Amino acid sequence: MNIGGFPTSSDIYIEVDGKKVAVVQSYAARSSKTSQTVEAFGEDQPVATIPGQRSHVIELTRLYATDEAIRDGINFHELEDFSLVICKPDRKIIYSGCQWSSISENGALGAMVVEKITVVAAKRIETTV
Repeated sequence: MNIGGFPTSSDIYIEVDGKKVAVVQSYAARSSKTSQTVEAFGEDQPVATIPGQRSHVIELTRLYATDEAIRDGINFHELEDFSLVICKPDRKIIYSGCQWSSISENGALGAMVVEKITVVAAKRIETTV
């Protein structure tokens, strides 16, 4: 669905070793970068800025394990070095080298649902489809 010209997500999922292990209902992503200014003696303003390392933090809401992952005994608490894939109509965003930093669960009997996972990603790649 495209509302007001903004492409929306059509598929959001977690991938481990090329296999989709969970689908995600929604996400909020925040990227930041440390930068430093270069100051010169006698100047009242910096003469340049130097880009630093980037960090990507994504909060995922309502994760549902795939049937295959459930059969394989998925445990969200043991997930390491996974990818988050966000498919949009015009591009695909892949966060790789992911580790979770917090997990919050609310559940019902028999449901393999995690309410929120906060993920830290090593890399963000964006490709056009």
